[in-house]
Amino acid sequence: MKIKDLQPKDIWKHFSTINAIPRASTKEEEISAYMVSFGKSLKLETNIDKIGNVIIKKPGTSGKENNPTVVLQGHLDMVHQKTANSNFNFEKQGIEMFVDGDWVKAKETTLGADNGIGVAAIMAILTSTDIEHPPIEALFTIDEEVGMTGAMALTNKQLTGKILLNLDSEEDNTITIGCAGGVDVEIDGNFTTETLSDAYQFFKIDVNGLNGGHSGVEIHLNLGNAIKIFAFYVSEINKEIDVHLSTLNSGQLTNVIPRDAKGIIAINKKDVTKFEILSASIIKKIQTQYAKTDNDLNITLKSIKQSSVVASIPFTNQLLNAINTIPNGVYAVTEGMEDLVQTSNNIAKISLKEGSYKIACHTRSSVDIERDELVKKITHIFSFSDVKEIGPYPGWEPKPNSKILQIAKQCYKKLYTKDANVKSIHAGLECGVLSGTYPKMEMISIGPNVFGAHSPDERLQISSTQKFWKFLVEILKEI
Repeated sequence: MKIKDLQPKDIWKHFSTINAIPRASTKEEEISAYMVSFGKSLKLETNIDKIGNVIIKKPGTSGKENNPTVVLQGHLDMVHQKTANSNFNFEKQGIEMFVDGDWVKAKETTLGADNGIGVAAIMAILTSTDIEHPPIEALFTIDEEVGMTGAMALTNKQLTGKILLNLDSEEDNTITIGCAGGVDVEIDGNFTTETLSDAYQFFKIDVNGLNGGHSGVEIHLNLGNAIKIFAFYVSEINKEIDVHLSTLNSGQLTNVIPRDAKGIIAINKKDVTKFEILSASIIKKIQTQYAKTDNDLNITLKSIKQSSVVASIPFTNQLLNAINTIPNGVYAVTEGMEDLVQTSNNIAKISLKEGSYKIACHTRSSVDIERDELVKKITHIFSFSDVKEIGPYPGWEPKPNSKILQIAKQCYKKLYTKDANVKSIHAGLECGVLSGTYPKMEMISIGPNVFGAHSPDERLQISSTQKFWKFLVEILKEI
């Protein structure tokens, strides 16, 4: 079956259209321009602000013209990730989607269902002629995935709605009413280099085959982190053989658990045989450790000719020790709610070569004091580096007694004869930022089942999208 033949057709048509447009975070000019053109083609009031957010307003249908205005909100950007061997060019190619049973997937890349399917649903409401709804302000923000700079740039004068439906959640049986805040932690520094004699052999180390994923909603799954695995592997070698680190590269975005890492190390040629024997044993140990979460994990080593400079053994040891020590994954859970992560850290990116290095983490928490405590711990561990916080964003405080939540709960039970789950999540949603700008606006977040977000395994369930659409339409009808 082709994407265009899926039901409801309007959603899949719009999803296909926006997925043909490159829309990486901070590079949304083309998709923002398209949304302006889209709104104007419907003869609806359409505005774009200085940063690239687009707002399209549609009057309420007959009998609902004076009902409370509802903000329908989604973000235009998507995470651009691809498999290690893919030649896909995100800047020039549209996402190559295909149907696999009850799922829509992408060939070798992220799918963009996060948050393209929410955007497509809003577009379908804007183009509809037979769906009951109150006045609508459709808000399409930019740069949610990297810094939430679109949401942060909104002023309290741009929207008039009293209710906001964020369509960026990823479980169709859940109404989200709160989320964690977070901050990027950037670490950088310099180190003294040296050039080795011909007595040393260089090896390229490649960690690959990990699943990766969303550093918020999937952080509790204990998925392998390529940076941590690389550091552990080299450290284990280093217990018996002196290792010089030459280069190390891994990760692209701070909200993605890194799937692969590539580095170059040097050892004395007299230790090569011992190194190869040690490697086989250590790799097997690591693969066993991650067999349940990342069963395709592999670590390969290749002897190469190399003339690059290397770090000294003391600095190599210092850096590896810091990476091994830094908290990664779940740091704390919410008291009395062991299934809700409260605080976490994801060591997400590293680039090291020729005397300098840069590392980036994303630290999340629903408790600001605990987040700050974790950042201080990271700063202490990397005391030999410059550490700074970039773009902190607030969490979203749950309001379990809001009127819109009661409406949504009643709609869900009416449609599906059972109660929806109501919960906070550990991922960041723009509702945290928007609730600060519009403190009196009631908010909930809903969406279809999206699994593997922020990785090439991202997939969107077709039947769940149909369920989500029916739920959204019913909520609008009842407001």
